[in-house]
Amino acid sequence: MADKARDVMSDDCTCIDEKASILEAAKLLRERGVGALPICGEDDRLKGMLTDRDIVVKVLAEGRSPGATVAGDLAQGKPVTIGADDSLEETMRTMAEHKVRRLPVIDGHRLVGIVAQADLARALDPERSGELLAAVSE
Repeated sequence: MADKARDVMSDDCTCIDEKASILEAAKLLRERGVGALPICGEDDRLKGMLTDRDIVVKVLAEGRSPGATVAGDLAQGKPVTIGADDSLEETMRTMAEHKVRRLPVIDGHRLVGIVAQADLARALDPERSGELLAAVSE
C-alpha cells in the first residue's frame, strides 16, 4: 500500500537548466508532455519550478523574449518540496498549504521525483482526493 511520497511519485524528473532559455524550456515541456519542469542549477540543486503558465504570464504577456529570458529568471524563492519518505498525509497538507499541484520530491538534497495532484488522487480514496482538490483550488 502506498503511504510515502516515493510510493506515488513519478521518478521521471527531467530538469531544465537554470541557464537554459525559456524557448528551450517550452520545447522540453512539449516533448515531455508535461505542464511543469524543475529548474536545476549546475550544482544539481533544485532552484524552483517552471510551469507553462509561468511562460505565458511572466514572459510572453510581459513582452519578454523567450529566447533571451532564462529559466533561472523565473525561479523565485525557496521551492516547496516534500521528502521522499514523508507520508501522503504530509504531502497532501503541503500541497494544500502552498496551493500547488506538483511537488518536487527530495531525498537528502537530491531531486528524485515529482508528486502531482493526480498521483495523490490515484493513491487516496475518493473522499480524501476530493478534499485535496478543494484545498488546492481555493
